[in-house]
Amino acid sequence: MAEEHLDVLTKSGEKTGVTKPRGEVHRDGDYHRAVHVWIFVETTQELLLQLRSDDKDSWPGQWDISSAGHISAGDPSLISAQRELHEELGVKLPKDAFEKIFVFLQECVTNDGKFINNEFNDVYLVTILHPIPLEAFTLQKEEVSAVNYVPYEEYRNFLAKEDPAYVPYDVNGEYGKLFDIIKQRCQVNSEARSLSLQKQLQRYSPVTLEAMLTELSEADQKALSLIVKAAKIMDDIFYEQVWNSNPALRDWLKDHANASELNKLKWDYFTINKSPWSSLDENEAFLSTADSAVMLLPGATKSIAGWKGIEYRAAFPVTKPPGANFYPPDMDKMEFTLWLNGLTEEQKHAATGFFSVIKRRSEANLDASDHLAGSTKKFPDSNSDLYTVPYSEIYRPLLTKASELLHKAGDLVSSPSLKKLLHSKAEAFLSNEYYESDIAWMDLDSKLDITIGPYETYEDEIFGYKATFETFIGIRDDKATADLKLFGDNLKLLEDNLPLDSVYKSTDVSAAPIRVIQLIYNSGDVKGPQTVAYNLPNDEKIVKDRGTSMVMLKNVQEAKFEHILKPIAEITISKEQRGLVDFDSFFTHTICHECCHGIGPHTITLPDGQTSTVRKELQEVHSAMEEAKADIVGLWALKFLITKGLLSKSMVESMYVSFLAGCFRSIRFGLTEAHGKGQALQFNYLYEKGAFVFHKDSTFSVDFATIEGAVESLSHEILTIQGKGDKNGATLLLNKYCTITGPLKTALENLERVKVPVDISPTFPFAEALMN
Repeated sequence: MAEEHLDVLTKSGEKTGVTKPRGEVHRDGDYHRAVHVWIFVETTQELLLQLRSDDKDSWPGQWDISSAGHISAGDPSLISAQRELHEELGVKLPKDAFEKIFVFLQECVTNDGKFINNEFNDVYLVTILHPIPLEAFTLQKEEVSAVNYVPYEEYRNFLAKEDPAYVPYDVNGEYGKLFDIIKQRCQVNSEARSLSLQKQLQRYSPVTLEAMLTELSEADQKALSLIVKAAKIMDDIFYEQVWNSNPALRDWLKDHANASELNKLKWDYFTINKSPWSSLDENEAFLSTADSAVMLLPGATKSIAGWKGIEYRAAFPVTKPPGANFYPPDMDKMEFTLWLNGLTEEQKHAATGFFSVIKRRSEANLDASDHLAGSTKKFPDSNSDLYTVPYSEIYRPLLTKASELLHKAGDLVSSPSLKKLLHSKAEAFLSNEYYESDIAWMDLDSKLDITIGPYETYEDEIFGYKATFETFIGIRDDKATADLKLFGDNLKLLEDNLPLDSVYKSTDVSAAPIRVIQLIYNSGDVKGPQTVAYNLPNDEKIVKDRGTSMVMLKNVQEAKFEHILKPIAEITISKEQRGLVDFDSFFTHTICHECCHGIGPHTITLPDGQTSTVRKELQEVHSAMEEAKADIVGLWALKFLITKGLLSKSMVESMYVSFLAGCFRSIRFGLTEAHGKGQALQFNYLYEKGAFVFHKDSTFSVDFATIEGAVESLSHEILTIQGKGDKNGATLLLNKYCTITGPLKTALENLERVKVPVDISPTFPFAEALMN
């Protein structure tokens, strides 16, 4: 057999583009990659060790990791981990059994200097409930002589004493993380965990959201139950989009919620976050794989009489994957970019588009746990391991059900525009072509207001390309909608007068319809802090052709003002200005925020003459910059409309002070969330310019003489960055201002001390009754 080739890496772990035979890599001391796979037995608290073959070129005849091996040139890490475990021990596990817990750099020299090992090791943990019978293993004799179970603490002591029977690892250094993680999971303090989860839950104020349905026709009310069922499917898809084992975790937690108080708290907080990562804690995990679903796999090893097979925990990483479940977890930007450069323009469009996921060919036939495996596998002609799968294929079983429900609802409703929306969206679910259905959504003129489908891209923190599924169902507030026509009608006026060089201004801005609804149900990507409004669609082609439409969730905004903003103002705003915080200013700025998503640069021309979009150029920093733009330009727009006599001068001071109070509300969402990140940028910039003033009593006020100029200056800076497609400029701006500064930290601590809720947690009695 030809000698295995390895990718040669830099000292920081990046690929150099060079591959070499394995022997030469160790001879020359080249940096390279490998995998370590540990099998941990939950009930006995033991680790499985293998005895290395006497013929091994390093550490022969010593006890070592359950399974380990090099990552061959061009191979993905996870596939290598699966392969090594199967080849060495005869254990075949799906990808959701493997939890990547850290990366360990091993630098050592053995064999009298003949074997130099500079190795980046991806360390995986496989958690099983009970020991695999020793006779069930099929050992690769040239690699492994025997296997045995050892209590993890006993094994740690062997390593700490440098017992010569064991391959050495520094348990007081980086590799000690393995034992720390296992110890933390084995020594659970249920009372402390319950208290921690209670505190996290208390940050959300429970509210009930309802609306009068009497104005709906009988047919619309019948259709509503079908639409709610389709909305529930959007939930199922979103769980899958967040992480591959997320649906199994959800089902497990729900089924075991009544087993104990702790289990109930886990389930309650999971339903808010829709994942094991806490939105308000910068996506810190509040669960671990030890809390996850137990999966039974009968055929993973040789069959043994009386043994039913391996029971393992469906794993998820402690750190939230930046690419969610849209990309292979071990894919980096370089790999994606190299692959992209080799595609046709049509293929590039699909790969970077909203409605596709990126998969690996090498994973296609290895993933035994893929419950969406019914989708068609199509590999484009490419030497790369990556390929594109449209949403209509990867989620086909779920989208087919949703499509059928929307078609049935469309047959029932009385409004022609709603009928068109429901049928066109149902077709889009199966065709993956959303243009016509999004135009139908913009043209919607119905008492029953529906938004359903893939829209926002916040979960894709690698590029900001991929859209998540969501639903908002509401009853239109006709009076409030009529009152807001002013804002949509003046978008062109605002665009023409933006604090931005004319070369970057859009010439084809359309009036933006605004609808105000009373929300009666939401689903899908509505985790954590609740949205108060949205401006859609995000597709730049539609924005260029037709502009955008806005939907304001009035009852959500009212709940947030009463439960969140008013208490925040009592703590953070100076006594003299506290009375200026009012709902009308809060609501009106939210309107302007959403309007301003539709103005400013979207489709742009790059210095080389190429046409692109702000989203594609700014990639993962786009969401935070866009939210900051909409916020600060929205504040600028309010003052502009007041100056033009289109809004009352009486709201000038209240809009600025209400905005200041709102800063603390959004920053509490966390600096990993786009709105919180964008708000921190604005707050710190305006504070630096003297527009916000910090007082000795730890309250803040607005300097009315300074704030107008500071708002215009920041608006100009953000809009110019977007107009240029300047990712470096955006990154520098965010890095400078997206921090928790001293005065800001004081305000947040004061809010935490008096337990002001961070956001609301809505329930929808009417819609939930329809599903029961």
